[in-house]
Amino acid sequence: MIGKLRLSVLSAGIALLSGCSEGLNDLQSFVEQVKAQPPGRIEPIPEFQPYQNFEYESHDLRDPFRLVDFRRPDENPEELANITDGLRPDTDRPREPLEDFPLDTLRLKGTIDDKDGIKWGLIFAPDNTIHRVLEGNYMGQNYGRIISVSDQVIDLTEIVPDGLGNYIERSSAVALIE
Repeated sequence: MIGKLRLSVLSAGIALLSGCSEGLNDLQSFVEQVKAQPPGRIEPIPEFQPYQNFEYESHDLRDPFRLVDFRRPDENPEELANITDGLRPDTDRPREPLEDFPLDTLRLKGTIDDKDGIKWGLIFAPDNTIHRVLEGNYMGQNYGRIISVSDQVIDLTEIVPDGLGNYIERSSAVALIE
């Protein structure tokens, strides 16, 4: 019984190996055909342009490390001093928690009236907390001071740079979103 099993396994192995030798003819003919072709031409290495040094001569160019003053040169220096002494944000006061977030990321979720009749606004911040605010508090990254709190909107006045080294006031609002 074991002898017949060995004989059948041996004959199956010989049959499988004999089937593998017949499929190499097309591969061998392809290899011979590729070897018979003439060798290809290799492109030459491209010629690189030599590096051109740039010598910075500052006698006729602007100093790249000096701050550019975009104000008009015909303005009186005393008037410029008065302008720069104008509106400025109060940087000495302690910052409030809602000043860490841009104003467009803050959402008014509602209001609460306390027993003294003071209206508090409920602001949802990006850190997933709700903050209570009232008139006089600050919020937003542009020194926004709350002017009024109503059921539908919180009005603010922001102090923003005007691009010339000065500041201007701008009105903003945070509306109730349902």
